[in-house]
Amino acid sequence: MAMTKPTPEPLDPAMVAELARKVVQEDRFPQLASIDGDQPRLRPVSPVRTDGFTVYVANLRNYHKTVEIEANPKVELCYLDEGHNQVRITGVAEVVTDRELLQQIWDDNPLLRQYLGSIDNPELIMYRIVPSRVRYMQEWALEYYDVPLDR
Repeated sequence: MAMTKPTPEPLDPAMVAELARKVVQEDRFPQLASIDGDQPRLRPVSPVRTDGFTVYVANLRNYHKTVEIEANPKVELCYLDEGHNQVRITGVAEVVTDRELLQQIWDDNPLLRQYLGSIDNPELIMYRIVPSRVRYMQEWALEYYDVPLDR
């Protein structure tokens, strides 16, 4: 039985950014890829804040991804929705040091407070993943659309 290639709906390029944002909103556990020496590593993460395509991920200092991101801050996030539409955010992870922003994220995330107890917990590292490229693919169409970045 031969598999038939899905025929995706034609896509209006003006809609790409909106479609991509919707996928990002719907997937609460995107996959984060980082590099461990010459070995890629992938794991689900739970972003604590998203501004457009800039994504904030809380991390614990003793997690291995801390070492990986310190050595090479280039990362990629992959989001997937129920319709198999995907968004890939390629970017650089930087440590958030802005106290006001950290406090906002802390106040908005009861889970963080539950796990870490204090915003000054030395285990807490907050990453801001700044996108250099965002791509959208409609359900296995095998064709990526570049999403315009608001700069």
